[in-house]
Amino acid sequence: MANHLDLEEQEQLDELKAFWNRFGNLITWILIVVLAGFAGWNGYQYWQRSQAAQAAALYDEVDRASKAGDVAKVERAFSDMKDKYGRTTFAQQAGLLAAKTLFEKGNVDAAKAALTWVADQSSDEGYQAVARLRLAGVLLEAKSYDEALKLLSGSFGKEFEPLVADRKGDVYALQDKKADAIAQYQIAYKGLDAQDDYQRIVEVKLNSLGVDPRPAAPVVTVASPVTVEVKK
Repeated sequence: MANHLDLEEQEQLDELKAFWNRFGNLITWILIVVLAGFAGWNGYQYWQRSQAAQAAALYDEVDRASKAGDVAKVERAFSDMKDKYGRTTFAQQAGLLAAKTLFEKGNVDAAKAALTWVADQSSDEGYQAVARLRLAGVLLEAKSYDEALKLLSGSFGKEFEPLVADRKGDVYALQDKKADAIAQYQIAYKGLDAQDDYQRIVEVKLNSLGVDPRPAAPVVTVASPVTVEVKK
């Protein structure tokens, strides 16, 4: 009986050896690839978390400098952000914040450069749209009307269409193109929610051009009472 078991075990060992000789290298390489991929994924996740933490710290520096009105520090911190963490969400946010501060402090060219960087480099369509809308506003202030319209003629997400139309209306109004301005403001008005305060701003713009966008209230005609004369 013992010999029989020994023979079976030997056969199994021989089969295992044959299997390993045939597929052992393949199995080993598969395990190496899987383990390397797992280690790489963990390493990438750690790197991502590290990048995000460092980018957040640098964004806080941009934020503090903006609140203090320190233009030089804003520019320096944002430059570091672009160089080191340009692909992070914090960098896009820092660009919008830096542009706002720079514009308010009169550094229009630097503000334009920051907004252009966000519009061109951001992988998020929302940040791209916001940057382009704000950049159009800066161009509007500089009376670069054609350049602003060209920028606004690009592709925007559907949710931004009313805001784009409103900004186009501003450009046309400043160019004394009343009909075009009214048409764009009406698009903006209809695209905004009735509960949105911004719709009221667009309504004021239309009113200033002699247009009331609200539908007229229906006229209700009340019939006069009929008097019936009864002969006695």
